[in-house]
Amino acid sequence: MTARYGIIGYPLGHTMSPVLHNWGFGQFGLDARYEAWPLEPEGLSAFIERVRTDDIRGVSVTIPHKRTVMEFLDRITDRAKAVGAVNTLYWDGGELCGENTDVIGLVAPLRKLARPASALVLGAGGAARAAVAGLLELGIGDVAVANRTASKADSLAQDFNVRAIPWENRMDHAPGLICNTTPLGMAGAMEDRTPWDADRFPAGCIAYDIVYNPLETRFLREAREAGCATVSGLEMFLHQGLAQFALWTRLNMDEECARVLLLDALAGKRS
Repeated sequence: MTARYGIIGYPLGHTMSPVLHNWGFGQFGLDARYEAWPLEPEGLSAFIERVRTDDIRGVSVTIPHKRTVMEFLDRITDRAKAVGAVNTLYWDGGELCGENTDVIGLVAPLRKLARPASALVLGAGGAARAAVAGLLELGIGDVAVANRTASKADSLAQDFNVRAIPWENRMDHAPGLICNTTPLGMAGAMEDRTPWDADRFPAGCIAYDIVYNPLETRFLREAREAGCATVSGLEMFLHQGLAQFALWTRLNMDEECARVLLLDALAGKRS
């Protein structure tokens, strides 16, 4: 019987997850398929029952289900508990478990660079929580958060015991890493916007944008032009997907081939 996997979210919109995982199944000759399953919030409970009864082997979880799905699971990893969100469902024996591979995905490309002494996360949503958790997991001692709504930054900072910086003062600091988790720069109405002034990048800093469409946001382009190292959001997407695939199959996709696959898929989407 074909093993079933998929992604839930609402509205789900375009996702490259089926491209990545179905390619991976093909590379290893697995009888499996990965589908997109748009799921409204009120359908979550019934869907989890389907996962338990219909032999669904693994699920990617995106907005708005990352937090609400947690109450339906048998076990949640410490990493997912720390973030307060789950993006991956997997089976461990007879237990339906939740993990957060967004954290793994965010940290993976940074492990290839010199570890910065400090970091500033822009934003205070779910992606920002994953970023803060990942940066702390990486061992960065000085992590701060800035968000337009100060109360959200304060709450996130308190949860992780890091600093909150007023949004209007964010560029007065010189962090070794700036991580944008806001939608500023995303394709569409936000594409020409950036959370950072082009002439305010600290010398030698790393600029990381979790947005991957466009591949190089205005934030990353101006950081590169200022001489900073840059990390595209495609790297986070790639590595969180590789971690999901390994969790489900105990197999490791070829990272470079998977990267080329996603770059080609993104280029096709933009053309």
